Amino acid sequence: MKAITTLTMNPSVDKSTSTRNVVTEKKLRCRELSQEPGGGGINVSRVIKRLGGESIAIFPAGGANGQMLQDMLSEEGVSQYAVPIKKMTRENFTVYEEATGLQYRFGMPGPELSDAELLRCLNELDAIFPRPDYLVISGSLPPGVPDNFYTKAISKARGLGARVILDTSGKALKQALKEPVYLIKPNMAEMIDLAGFDIEDESQQEAAAVSIIDHGRSEIVVVSLGAAGVLLVTRYSCERFRAPSVPVKSKVGAGDSMLAGIVLKLAQDKSIHEAISYGVAAGAAAVMTPGTELAHKKATERLYQQIISKSCIQEASDESRTKSS
Repeated sequence: MKAITTLTMNPSVDKSTSTRNVVTEKKLRCRELSQEPGGGGINVSRVIKRLGGESIAIFPAGGANGQMLQDMLSEEGVSQYAVPIKKMTRENFTVYEEATGLQYRFGMPGPELSDAELLRCLNELDAIFPRPDYLVISGSLPPGVPDNFYTKAISKARGLGARVILDTSGKALKQALKEPVYLIKPNMAEMIDLAGFDIEDESQQEAAAVSIIDHGRSEIVVVSLGAAGVLLVTRYSCERFRAPSVPVKSKVGAGDSMLAGIVLKLAQDKSIHEAISYGVAAGAAAVMTPGTELAHKKATERLYQQIISKSCIQEASDESRTKSS
């Protein structure tokens, strides 16, 4: 298996609980508090571990929350390089309202990092062993970090020979794509932002993704379409993957779980088609879990078999129609 490294610049300790009703001006009695590691790349590394793979997570960590984050990752067996910082690692908070099934998600901005701390995060890419074949850059940037920080990380990774997989948003995404990457995983809102115009139908979705590839910004574009599944666009083809129908408990972590499934299969030298199918299965498996919980291997494997079985049936049906015509 090829080596995978993840970079998370704004990690968190994710706390979640539930209460009967969320109402104003009243003390709310909550259930037991759950605490888990959080942040895009960290979640990708956690799911890779659950699915039977290995990766190394690089992230800044400070204060009691930073130590808690490292301890929780160690308990899960996730290899890590934590860069010490002066300020406290952030925490996020999710409340599930039992009466309605709604989620309330509170995301904190995160600590500011000094120039020296940012430089140490970049330098970890040089020091890490084994050198990454795939670098997953995922998540937001903390306050005060220049929008072009990911551009520097991409340039350094490419110098090491790593394929970069990028999952971020806003100005950080636009700036990052000034350096070419291997794969990006935007959702529709991010695609519209990149395209600069409203995307109203499937043909426009595909055209916007093809434009990114034609301009040399990414070799592969994987557009997350929520319940509609995924659009895969490469230089040679456009293909849609439908998500299996599953009971929805929480959508938190579905995108990170999907990305983990994709990069794991790529690192195992599987085709991009197989990788996306497995990623869609992992994303659906995450949706079935409560709170901030991520995908589990057993559910992912079961859903993956459903996806490839339907794909085989569809291919056989298409072949039959071709012969009959």
